[in-house]
Amino acid sequence: MSAILSADDLNDFISPGVACIKPVETLPAAPEQPKENELEHEVVIDGQYPAPSTDAPAQISLTDCLACSGCVTSAEAVLVSLQSHNELLSVLDQAPALQIRRNDADGTIKVEGLENPDSKLFVASVSPQTRASLAAAAGHGVTKRDAGRMITQLLAGCDGLKAGGKWNNAFTWIADTNAARTACLVLGAEEATGDSKLAKPILTSSCPGWVCYAEKTHPYVLPHISKIKSPQALMGTLLKTTLSRTLGISPDRIWHLAVMPCFDKKLEASREELTDTIWNGNGQPGRGVRDVDCVITSKEILMLTESRGLDFFNLSRESIPVSSRMPFPDPVMEEFIFSSSKSGRPDPAASTSGGNLYYTLQYVASRHPGSRIETTRGRNVDVAEFSVVSASGAIIFKAARYYGFRNIQNLVRKLKPARPSRMPGARAVGASRKAAGKTAGSEYHYVEVMACPGGCTNGGGQIKVDDPIIVERKGSGLKPGPQEQKQWLAEVDEAYFSADDSELESNEGSAQTQVGRSDLVGDISPSYIRDTLAHWSRITSIDIDRLVSTNYREVISDVGKSKMNDTERVVQLASKIGGGW
Repeated sequence: MSAILSADDLNDFISPGVACIKPVETLPAAPEQPKENELEHEVVIDGQYPAPSTDAPAQISLTDCLACSGCVTSAEAVLVSLQSHNELLSVLDQAPALQIRRNDADGTIKVEGLENPDSKLFVASVSPQTRASLAAAAGHGVTKRDAGRMITQLLAGCDGLKAGGKWNNAFTWIADTNAARTACLVLGAEEATGDSKLAKPILTSSCPGWVCYAEKTHPYVLPHISKIKSPQALMGTLLKTTLSRTLGISPDRIWHLAVMPCFDKKLEASREELTDTIWNGNGQPGRGVRDVDCVITSKEILMLTESRGLDFFNLSRESIPVSSRMPFPDPVMEEFIFSSSKSGRPDPAASTSGGNLYYTLQYVASRHPGSRIETTRGRNVDVAEFSVVSASGAIIFKAARYYGFRNIQNLVRKLKPARPSRMPGARAVGASRKAAGKTAGSEYHYVEVMACPGGCTNGGGQIKVDDPIIVERKGSGLKPGPQEQKQWLAEVDEAYFSADDSELESNEGSAQTQVGRSDLVGDISPSYIRDTLAHWSRITSIDIDRLVSTNYREVISDVGKSKMNDTERVVQLASKIGGGW
């Protein structure tokens, strides 16, 4: 596990104030059994089932958390430990990087260094939430765009990683996950409004903490979860398939780093569904080459610079000169990844989690002229309902937003199907909560679900106000409290939603020259996305559904069961190292 991961950082799977699922042999005396219509392995809110006063509280350590299938299994802990800034530096120092050379005369591209089997082509993708977190940490008027350039200078610039290490290796291409995000938004909207076989309501799948929770504790919601990959996963597939096909190299020679706001993204990168065995259609499941080889978080960017003796906040905010950039092998995909991915000022109504719900609402409204979007606030700021209402007042589409595990628990309870009673003629168990034989959550068409309260800018891997580097930079000398953290998150959100004038002008020109479509929904053209994805499918000779879709499955919990012996554990971990959960 990354050295900077602490119990306080686990709010991207278990929010503060929520107790872990503890193996039964270490729990105090069992409290009163929950009613049969409650969840079997539900996360228990502190104080919900009070233990007898004679027993000491159960002590939950980080080791317990990582050993429990309620959260992260020991096998997953090993996989996550392989993804850190130290692992990144180790891979960079293994061998000289593969070099891309372009013949100016005929435009042909040649890969040099393939004779060394340890040499890799290094590529990276960076999330906008990470850029916002680092911009807030830098302060002094640093924008999200500036932070993105500083990350690029670190990964590819002459004064960054390239200035040190055994081989002076650096990353050849650094992409913005906003490109994959735009594709995910269009694909998700089409899935939510088309003839999808998914059960209603469709639940978003871009949050790996939520997906992990559903697979391990509430498998009955899996038929509801969107099959569209997350932006991280889609960007990994896009980079590895395009580069391996156009450069004629094996995908295992391409090493992809993702910089994300969330520790759970490390778990997502380890899924066997997100390997080349799926899109290549060969090899053994679980033994494939991952689409994302390593995930580091916003915090780990600072540790990465410190490990190389660099100061992230002193890195240049200028773009790397065009003369130093290597053109992407395919011009259409280059336009999509490195031009159309430039984001302007996001709409605060879209939230800080990518805007799946907001774009889908806009997409539905665009197909019904005269319609409007209405919002109803929920019981707290992380719950809201939305309706697309026609000009005549009829509800066309109903959706909701549920952020944070306390709110997610309420959602999954609503979706739990009634169980038939064993007594002849008796009402189904839980049927009193259902209307007309339907689950209580089925009035929605679509629900955006995120594990972190407040959304992805509050991810567990984001920089916090009480992190030593922030305390030192602020110079207060006092340990910040909850109110200071709230103010800090407001600063991160402000950085996420901001854009300077030059960036907006650049994006306006990009939209006109690169997209040039009349069917814009928000600032995204669905026809442009579909044409680009069709081109991607053609150059890779892979069906588009295999490229953009994924699957989920129930994970059987081992909570309270006998532990494996050492031999069984070694066998399990050995099978997992190949690339799967």
